[in-house]
Amino acid sequence: MEIFINVFKESLKVTLFVMLMMTVIDFINVKSKGKLESILQTGNKWKQYFVASLLGTAPGCLGSFAGVSLYIHGIISFGALTGLMFATAGDEQFIMLAMIPETALIMFGILFVLGILAGYLTDFLVKKFKIKTCSDCEFKQYHPGQEGYKHYLKDHIWTHIIKGHLFKVFLWTFGALLVVEYTMNLVDLQSITSEYTFLLLILGALIGLIPESGPHLIFVMLFANGLIPFSVLFTSSIVQDGHGMLPMLSYSVKDSLKIKLFNLIFGLIFGLILFAIGF
Repeated sequence: MEIFINVFKESLKVTLFVMLMMTVIDFINVKSKGKLESILQTGNKWKQYFVASLLGTAPGCLGSFAGVSLYIHGIISFGALTGLMFATAGDEQFIMLAMIPETALIMFGILFVLGILAGYLTDFLVKKFKIKTCSDCEFKQYHPGQEGYKHYLKDHIWTHIIKGHLFKVFLWTFGALLVVEYTMNLVDLQSITSEYTFLLLILGALIGLIPESGPHLIFVMLFANGLIPFSVLFTSSIVQDGHGMLPMLSYSVKDSLKIKLFNLIFGLIFGLILFAIGF
């Protein structure tokens, strides 16, 4: 019962922090609406890679949703969107900021830089091997763009943040914490995770393929408890993109699968390099 109560309190604290951060990010997103297009319509592709990776590094799914919209409107390239999804880890980024802030900031910085490189490399490979992109895209506008405080409170704060995210964030956080805490009391979890670290890295990459925020949290909790190395968490963070891929799936299933495949390969390459050098 004591473990249950402690986990509940920790989950509630994390969820409230996530709500605050989501509200701030959402407000910034609304205020900057329309400016990204004008910035990206001039200049070379490196600007696209930079802005896309920056959007991905911003915690939550709003940056990913914006990136998908920019891609569908032909404003950023396939590589830029891949770099964005490389850099993002969805709602889990909020959890990492709440539980492992120093590590989270370092990771976000690395993901941002590598996201730019991943974007460039992806476009290079797409061009070199003549990979078709956006062959089944459908133009859909998924947000009407109404304004006003009533709309903002109802659609952004209540519908999107509270109903759409917070309850799931609380449940996933609570569940992941509970599993780790109870397992640590029942078995020697540290010896198991240290013995099968390589397999956990592969598992983290595969679970990252799921287009959903939540499953990845188990790796955040394991890392926060010192049970897995940075390389496992990093690999999972590269492949996973929270809810960011869901709008893309409605536009182009083929492109979504290609983006996931690129980032699975990138995640395994970078993760195994870190694993090999002892991180």
